[in-house]
Amino acid sequence: MAAMITCRTMQGIRPTAHAVREGRIGRQPPRIVRAVKHVQPLRTKVEDVDRKTTVCRAASSDAPVPAAPVEKTGFKRFVDVLTTMFPVWVFLGASIGIAKPSMVTWLSSDLFTLGLGFLMLSMGLTLTFDDFKKCLKNPGTIGVGFLAQYIIKPVLGATIARVLHLSPPLATGLVLVSCCPGGQASNVATYIAHGNVALSVLMTTASTIAAIFMTPLLTKLLAGQLVPVDAVGLAVSTFQVVLVPTLIGVLSNEFFPKVVKKITPVLPLVGVIITTMLCASPVGQVSEVLKAQGTQLLLPVGILHIAAFSLGYFISKFVGFSETTARTVSIETGMQSAALGFLLAQQHFADPMVAVPSAVSVVFMALGGAALAVYWRGKPVVGEKDDFIA
Repeated sequence: MAAMITCRTMQGIRPTAHAVREGRIGRQPPRIVRAVKHVQPLRTKVEDVDRKTTVCRAASSDAPVPAAPVEKTGFKRFVDVLTTMFPVWVFLGASIGIAKPSMVTWLSSDLFTLGLGFLMLSMGLTLTFDDFKKCLKNPGTIGVGFLAQYIIKPVLGATIARVLHLSPPLATGLVLVSCCPGGQASNVATYIAHGNVALSVLMTTASTIAAIFMTPLLTKLLAGQLVPVDAVGLAVSTFQVVLVPTLIGVLSNEFFPKVVKKITPVLPLVGVIITTMLCASPVGQVSEVLKAQGTQLLLPVGILHIAAFSLGYFISKFVGFSETTARTVSIETGMQSAALGFLLAQQHFADPMVAVPSAVSVVFMALGGAALAVYWRGKPVVGEKDDFIA
């Protein structure tokens, strides 16, 4: 403090440029000149102290200091690049399925189920039980997703089929795939898009269990045909493919967090690879029919998915949900289990054309969901409200 007072006192007697020009500086008493020379280095030291004090005060203030960005390793950057190419891999997989079906049709039903289970395991590894408890504090979010899945999507499918005057087999197939539950690929897309993975898994589980009743009922009402669904088989599949793998992943995350943390960076890429394979296989199985009739379904199936993604997002925003929840509902609405629709069409309809909309839908829902996921991945959500505060 004494140094600062000395500096301010001596500043008042510093020689001005005008005084120097007029030569009056030479008439200053020698002791004052010596004092000015002595104070100059002292002023420099005090200014340095002031600057350091200011920095310290800024660092210790209550204002939040932005965290330094974490430098990604070369491997993580490489994984991120491959993950953000999700739409490209889906397109390539579908193209291979049409051009070289034998390269993807080896994925039998058992392997297909195993792939879905592993997909859910990889998502479970990113979750904890607290994530699910938090989501259950606001069941309205699950309800909106459920209504979007079983009201908006089926009505869209039936309306598009009528407006575009699709043939009866194609119209039935479009309605059938519109009435299917959410697909496991939606969980991967939600994870990549920085959505709420726990909410996505809960919505997928709820809509899959409800499919035991809702899929045959809605298909009968909207397409005029009753599609029998093996209730026991679907329940068992839901348990095996969705619940058990997810539970194993969550338990692994709870009890072996260090191990899980090491493999977490590669989980999005694992999900992308499995989803691409699961999309390519159905396409390869109906490749000949797709070559002959698939083009006429590009417009109706494309409209169906674009409208579903959009309505899921904007309805969530309209009812006041956060950006993260809106992204999750959008992806869940737009990405239904086209694989289930494909399986039901093959089992319960003699006309192979009924299965074609599901095969086309596999590609469109994967491409649309992948594109949205990559787009939203580049737009992180910061400082939004929490939809799940008790």
